[in-house]
Formats: sequence, structure tokens, C-alpha cells
Amino acid sequence: MKAPPPEIDSPIDAPSNTPLEGRVRQLADIFRTSGHCLYLVGGSVRDRLLGRPVHDLDLTTDANPDEIKRLVKGVRPDAVYDVGARFGTIGIIFRSPGARPAPTADEASPTGADDVVEITTFRSEQYPDGTRKPVVTFGTSLEEDLARRDFTMNAIAQEVLTGALHDPFNGMADIAKRTIRAVGDPGARFREDPLRLLRAVRFAAQLGFAIEPQTLAAIQESANDLERISTERIQEELTRILVSPRPALGLRLATDLGLMARAIPEVLPMRGVSQRPLHHKDVFEHTMGVVENIPPLPVLRWAALLHDIGKPRTKSLHDGAVHFFGHEDVGERMARVILRRLRLDAQFVERVAKLVRMHLRVNSYDSTWTDAAVRRLMREAGDELGDLIHLSRADVTSYRQERVLAAAMRADEFERRCQALQAIEDVAKLHSPLDGNDLMALFDRPPGPWIKPIKEHLLELVLEGELDQDDRERGAELARRYVQEHNLA
Repeated sequence: MKAPPPEIDSPIDAPSNTPLEGRVRQLADIFRTSGHCLYLVGGSVRDRLLGRPVHDLDLTTDANPDEIKRLVKGVRPDAVYDVGARFGTIGIIFRSPGARPAPTADEASPTGADDVVEITTFRSEQYPDGTRKPVVTFGTSLEEDLARRDFTMNAIAQEVLTGALHDPFNGMADIAKRTIRAVGDPGARFREDPLRLLRAVRFAAQLGFAIEPQTLAAIQESANDLERISTERIQEELTRILVSPRPALGLRLATDLGLMARAIPEVLPMRGVSQRPLHHKDVFEHTMGVVENIPPLPVLRWAALLHDIGKPRTKSLHDGAVHFFGHEDVGERMARVILRRLRLDAQFVERVAKLVRMHLRVNSYDSTWTDAAVRRLMREAGDELGDLIHLSRADVTSYRQERVLAAAMRADEFERRCQALQAIEDVAKLHSPLDGNDLMALFDRPPGPWIKPIKEHLLELVLEGELDQDDRERGAELARRYVQEHNLA
């Protein structure tokens, strides 16, 4: 028996719709006057059926790309751009008051715009010889257009003017059953675009849906095809999985189905590596807990995923105890390799690598630390201090609540001390009273490696509160003493 469709909140022309959807209704009126139809399609419809927020809208029409460009002028968008002539997709941008200026006609994408609508001409696609470059045919029917889409929940169209739903592949029933099912033959869908393998996992993590058995089996069988996809596209899907409401679900699926072996093979050795003898939670499962514990921001979730990536390579057993000596340094190097391979930008890579390297530091804090020790850690962490504290809190995944509570109290105390010191002085701006030029003049020596240890010694004294950062005279005296005691003359 066919499952009843979920209730849709409202037709597109209901008064409760967003300003963007109001503009789309105006657009549909213009298309109808010119003898064309206009449908919401894909994720726009799926999310409306689920009651999820809808930001950017995808539409499909029987009008060709040139007609679309002509007709959209009637709603006076801030910009019109060509997503890809051979795919028949035209994008339009509506800019809210106070937003940055809309892109010029020469800009290739709408990055930074407020509201984006993309309109695609009905089309069918064929992939000769298993390539990812389809032969596109325009002027097909709505059903043929829906048949080329990835999953049944994304193959539903809604008429903009009437709110009527067109669901030839029973996508609404699958939404009601919270099921991800490929349209038609799952193997064929994944051969057309292997990124759909990761998209299925991402939807499971975002929506909490289960992947139906035939689609699941086809993902596992097609896992090797992920190698045909660019690293940038893989990284984008992985990041979406990581910042989803159920990242551990997505990461486990990706690992179980063979996708992680093609995306981040360094994750696989974490499975089966126990953190201590007879301990039931391995490094992989501990990592899943950390990822779930931390706020859903890309830097934090990537740092959580990679913070123990060096443990399998550093595991040792001494006197019956498991150790991972130096795993944070090994992990830092591995994190850089992984994130650079995935083409994340350099600043992002450095932030994550720094968090991986320092992830043990806050949880080693105790109340006996001097202010100078707290200042040193604050300076070393720099702008990543807040993220480091988040990672430290998330890194305690014990089932023993007293251990979790003790770790939270430790992090709270450390954070309070950081805030108190920051309120008194800008720790990041503390400096040696003498710079390199001062030291070269003081000792009448050319530049060289001899300068660094003297500056670090003077800075250490500043951090300890034994030297004022502006006391140049005493700084010179202490520098001379240090040089003499360490035979640096």
C-alpha cells in the first residue's frame, strides 16, 4: 500500500511565504503569460515538505535558456548569470538592503549574494561509455527531467502558481518513510555522477534518513568510482557531512561503505586501535564522539576528526600501558597533508593543524599553573584559543560522568583565568623590551641565530611578571647577563 504523502506547509502563493518565494510567484506569472510553466524542484520541494528552511530555490521550466534570460528581467533581479549554457541553467540574484553590491555580469558565480534562484530548462541526460560528460537534450517533459535526478526525494516538482505536486517516482512516500532511494537503477545513477555516493551519505547525516538496501548495496559496489571525482567536490561533501546534525552517522557510513578509503584513507587505521588495554572504545569511536560533541563549525569539526589521526602511527605498549607518544605532532603533519590534498585554503589548513598539535594542552591544565604558564599557552594558541578550548571540552568522551564533569570544570577554570588575564593586559601583544635591532646594537654584532634565544629569554621574563615589557634599561642588563651565563658572546 502506498504511504500517504507528507503534508506540505503551504502552496507557494500563501501569505506566509518568504519574500524570495513571493518574487518567484511574480516570475511564474510572467512565465505563464508567455505560455511557459515554472516548477519548484529538487531540494527546494523536499525541504518544504520536511518543514526545513528553504534559502535558495531551484526551478525548472519548458522555456529555453534564452527565453529564461528574457523573462526574468520582468522581476528586476540584481544580477543574472549563466551557470552553464550546455546544461541550460540560468541563475538570478536578489539582493537584500544592506547587502554587498551584486556581482557584475562578468562574475562567474553569486558568492555572497543574499537570495539565489536557479532556473533550468527541462532536459534529459545520457552518459555514453560511462563518462561523466552527459549528452544533454532540451525540450523534454517534466517527467523526463525528474527521471535524471539522483534520489526520489529530490525528484518531486511543485507548480509555483497552484502548489500542485508532481511525484512520478514516489518521492513523497520515501520522505514519509525517511528513506533515501535512487531514482531508477541505483548503479546507473552512481555511474553518471559518483559524487552521488557521498551525497547519499550526506543526506543521511543531514536528514536522519536511512539509505534503502538496493541503493546502499550500489554505493558499496561503486565506491571505487569516487576516484573519478575531483578532490574539491569530495571535500565539499565531506565538510557538509561534518557540519551536519549527525556527523558520526555520516562518517561511519562513509567508512563502512568504502568511500572513506578513497576520500581520507588515513581515517581507516583508527578503527581497532584501542586507547588502553581491554578498553571497548577504539580511536575511531572516540573520534566520532568528539566530532559529535563540538559545535558544528568547519574548522572545529575538521579538527575534531583529525585530532587523533596520528595515534595509529605512534601506538606503543610499555609495562602493560598503551601510549601514543608524540601523536599530536605526527597528527599535525598528517592533518596538513590531508587538508592540502583536499584543496582546503592555506589559512584553514594552518588553523586545523594548530588545533591538532595543541589539542592536549588545555586538558593538562591544573590550578597550580602560574599566570605566566597560562599566558604562554594563550600566546601560543593566539586567535585559536577559543577553538582550542572547544576542542578540549569535546575531547572528553568518557562514560564516567565524574570524569566528564572534572574535565569541564578544568576547562571552565582555565577559561576564567584567560579572561581575567586578558582583562588586565593584552597577552598577545606582550613583547620583549629589546628587539633584534636593539640586541645587534647592544652587542655590536651582525644578525644571526644568536638573537632568538635572548629575545625568548626576555619575553619569558615578561610573561613571568619579572620584567616590564617597556623597561629597556633592565632588559639590556638582563640580556648581558644571559649572554655571559650562556657563553653567547
